[in-house]
Amino acid sequence: MVDRAGPVTKHILDNGLVVLLKEVHTAPVVSWWVLYRVGSRNERTGQTGISHWVEHMMFKGTDRFPAGALDKAIDREGGVWNAQTSFDYTAYYETMPAGRIQLALEAEADRMMNARFDPDEVESERTVIISERQGSENSPTFWLYEETRAAAFRVHPYHHQIIGDMADLHTMTRDDLYAHYRTYYVPNNAIAVAVGDFETDEMLARIEALYGGIPAGSPVPPVTRAEPPQQGERRVRVEREGNASYVYAAYRAPEATHSDWFKLTLLDSMLAGASAPGSSSLGNRTSRLYKALVETELATGVGGGLYPSVDPYLFSIVVTARDGRTLEEVQGALDVEIERIVTEGVTQPELDKARKQARALFAYGTESISGQAFWLAFSENFSSYRWYENYLEHLEAVTLEDVHAAARQYLRPSQRTVGWFVPASDGEGGNHAQP
Repeated sequence: MVDRAGPVTKHILDNGLVVLLKEVHTAPVVSWWVLYRVGSRNERTGQTGISHWVEHMMFKGTDRFPAGALDKAIDREGGVWNAQTSFDYTAYYETMPAGRIQLALEAEADRMMNARFDPDEVESERTVIISERQGSENSPTFWLYEETRAAAFRVHPYHHQIIGDMADLHTMTRDDLYAHYRTYYVPNNAIAVAVGDFETDEMLARIEALYGGIPAGSPVPPVTRAEPPQQGERRVRVEREGNASYVYAAYRAPEATHSDWFKLTLLDSMLAGASAPGSSSLGNRTSRLYKALVETELATGVGGGLYPSVDPYLFSIVVTARDGRTLEEVQGALDVEIERIVTEGVTQPELDKARKQARALFAYGTESISGQAFWLAFSENFSSYRWYENYLEHLEAVTLEDVHAAARQYLRPSQRTVGWFVPASDGEGGNHAQP
């Protein structure tokens, strides 16, 4: 059955592949995405980082398109392609001149079934991914985020980083990777999206011809390890080499389909500045935390973020302490500002401004056809593409009392995990008090 409600056409093939099509005729370009419902959320201990590693292996070739062949072919046709792995998904895309999109359709259909996973390529990529992790470890915030998130999630697999634990990167095998690929890279676990200059019926026929014959896989294993309620504030202290000190506060937050998610995203905008997946920040110099921490010269920077996730996740605030300031001072000022918004609420002008900023950021992130295709696939993964289509309506529906209620409910010390990064000196930790 084909659903043609609104500008998006939705169709589910007999093998379970969800297809979303949106015609945009402003330029002769098409963006094609195939998103698999698998990310670090679907990994077990001993195989952390496997989804990201499989993503790398998908660029190592098939019998039809050997390694490097698609790089040359897509570049020759004037297109771009790439992929990304996140907590809840792994996605692949090509953005091509409209008359050349067939190559992208054929490439993704081919590697949905026929990726090689050559043992020598697996070992070569092991070195690449270990080096990638080692590069990330040069950043103090990588260690801070990893340790804080591991403390925030004791049970749910949001516990570990997308890149995976170093122990697992050393020990996973080619068979582990291939089994993961065969389990999750099946049409009934995938969302295919095309946005751009095409005719819907003709594009749907092309997709049916290429993907309709791919056999459905077995139902994928569900994620059943729900995080239990948090019973009090958790504290983490990381002492490593670094040039700055950081405070990272991660509060429990609901999943993207929860009615409170949009209330929190506007609260995030007021506290730390508007943010959205796949979009650059608009700047946060007018936010409460910037004024309270940066303008008072306690900190050199502050940021926040709320991620639209499949399962309950975190609302995060990170503060970079100014040299000469202690983490106790920074933490104290942060806590005062959080308590102020909890007890006093916000004003209508603040809410109006936050809504305006959130609308602008969403517009910037979805003005390109690639951005629109991403958001359709991304939101269909955890809910429905209509979550994306109704995004602005949800923002408009939030009231002052909604924001105040969200602050009271979610910004409680008992529902947060606080991490401190303390630069080590000559192998010793700093002289700050224990967080």
